[in-house]
Amino acid sequence: MATEYNGTADPARSLALLWRTHERSSRKGKPDLSVDRIAAAAIDIADAEGLAALSMRRVAERLGVGTMSLYTYVPAKAELVDVMLDTVYGETARPEDVPGGWRARLALIARENRDLHRRHPWMLQVAAVNRPVLGPNLMAKYEYELRAVAGIGLTEIEMDFVVNLVASYVQGAARGAVDAAQSESRSGVTDEQWWRAHAPLLGRLFDPERYPTAAAVGSAVGESHGSAYDPDANFEFGLERVLDGIEAFLAARPRP
Repeated sequence: MATEYNGTADPARSLALLWRTHERSSRKGKPDLSVDRIAAAAIDIADAEGLAALSMRRVAERLGVGTMSLYTYVPAKAELVDVMLDTVYGETARPEDVPGGWRARLALIARENRDLHRRHPWMLQVAAVNRPVLGPNLMAKYEYELRAVAGIGLTEIEMDFVVNLVASYVQGAARGAVDAAQSESRSGVTDEQWWRAHAPLLGRLFDPERYPTAAAVGSAVGESHGSAYDPDANFEFGLERVLDGIEAFLAARPRP
């Protein structure tokens, strides 16, 4: 998956656009346009065809307007990508009452973010932890995620570390899940079909006595998942271990 880092947009133009400080109305005689409509069309294109297919021209075609009319609202593609990111950040559920304490709250946040990346796999090409899109939806999302670990014994810096730890884990797991889904869609062959085709040949070539551990583990995984990799099972196992690590860290803190 190619990477196109965000953070290349002009800061003043990007922030003004993200916070809608001077959105202009459409010109007389033109279809009603807005930053929100343009961003929604761009997201649809990126979801369906990937970020490489996204251009101002493609967005204009989808909206049925001339390309130049978009520039009244969005200066360039770089700023448009920033708006797209902030728009999808507004999709995550943020219930205030989550039974189960901080573990349950962080688990919900992790699963919401995993699902967000699945719906919008192009996010993996542009979202950078060190250069976040400083829009209202990201700020609201960050506020909610910090509140999930507020009052549990962490310093303010540690709260940020914990939220970033979970986000980094989710991003890595989501990348594996997206890669698996894309390999299936592009090849037209499911993992189960792929393994059925390879298993008889591998059985004649593979010597279980030479690789006994791999043979035992591979057989167990295959029987359990029907493939060599189950994104959901791996995600849930890894998430619990991340939460275990946070819990151990909290337990080791000296009590006041």
